[in-house]
Amino acid sequence: MDTAPTSVSPVARHVADIPRSGIRDFFELVQGTPDIISLGVGEPDFVTPWRIREAAIYSLERGRTSYTSNLGLMKLRQSIHRYVETHFDVAYNPSSEVLVTVGVSEALDLALRALVDPGDEIIFHAPCYVSYAPSIVMAHGVPVVVACKAEDGFVLDPEAFERAITSKTKALVLNFPTNPTGGTLSLEQVQRIASIAIKHDLVVISDEIYSELTYEGRHVSIAAVPGMRERTIFLHGVSKAFAMTGFRIGYACAPENLIEAMLRVHQYSMLCAGITSQEAAIEALDHGFDEVIGMRDHYLARRNYIVKALNEMGLHCHLPRGSFYVFPSIESTGLNSKDFALRLLQEAKVACVPGTAFGACGEGFLRCCFAASLPQIETAVERMAKFVSKG
Repeated sequence: MDTAPTSVSPVARHVADIPRSGIRDFFELVQGTPDIISLGVGEPDFVTPWRIREAAIYSLERGRTSYTSNLGLMKLRQSIHRYVETHFDVAYNPSSEVLVTVGVSEALDLALRALVDPGDEIIFHAPCYVSYAPSIVMAHGVPVVVACKAEDGFVLDPEAFERAITSKTKALVLNFPTNPTGGTLSLEQVQRIASIAIKHDLVVISDEIYSELTYEGRHVSIAAVPGMRERTIFLHGVSKAFAMTGFRIGYACAPENLIEAMLRVHQYSMLCAGITSQEAAIEALDHGFDEVIGMRDHYLARRNYIVKALNEMGLHCHLPRGSFYVFPSIESTGLNSKDFALRLLQEAKVACVPGTAFGACGEGFLRCCFAASLPQIETAVERMAKFVSKG
């Protein structure tokens, strides 16, 4: 009698063990629910400025529909060089030290795949963007988390970072201003982290996508610290500050040997970013910064309003110095993060993301995005206050 063969999953083990995104998994519940106000997805409510959209339209009208260089359009790489030098005080050769990618997420994936040998340890700080740990795992690295504390403004503690370093540590993934907490680093903290990276001969992958949305002080890139340019992969893009999420344009700047390694992966996967989006990004970087300042002013007003309102309803919330997120504590309610978010959605029709979507140390917190319009935020806050008061 024949015996049926035992079913074995064809899915790679390191992929099968990766959880679904906590953000996207939660928002499956939001779809189709009427009257929801969403403070969840991290996307500007502003439409991409007209001059940038017009550049994309004009590119299509001229028949600019071909592939580009794997590195990206030279004109865009030159724009990136000028923009980064102006705003971050570090210069890169557009011919060999700049790579245009399909969003910053691809840039992060390329950086990790170019750097990581199986078993290498990659340190990152949490609560953090949902893709860091899975991206490290998919590159066959070992994720090592350093927890950041609310009482410290969710800032990476340099001493805690150094304690996490072992003989297997290869790199640090750094993200400031931070998604989901809005935490930022002072110049002194950046310099201390840089000195530790140099001491232990580590690469730093610095995700600075929210840098333009810094509200207090001046954003300082770790790549600009003496001794760091040669060991930093600087990641940035146009999605957040320029309200261009759908254009999917990111970029990486780094020494030529690192960009060359990333290019070798990029050329066999994405090939190149879309030319229409690249043309739009040129306009954004060359002429769109005034619009960024205008949007940032609106975010600042929204930040001040929502932080005050959350604290008044009893949800302690630190003042984020960057990004467009607040990360209030919900511990006073006696609920865990997931239950609070689910009940808030079901009973108050307000969608926020449980803090645990951003790592285990996000338990007891909730991420609220204030990139929604102020009237929407006001209504959401009213609903939240009623929900919290009911207990």
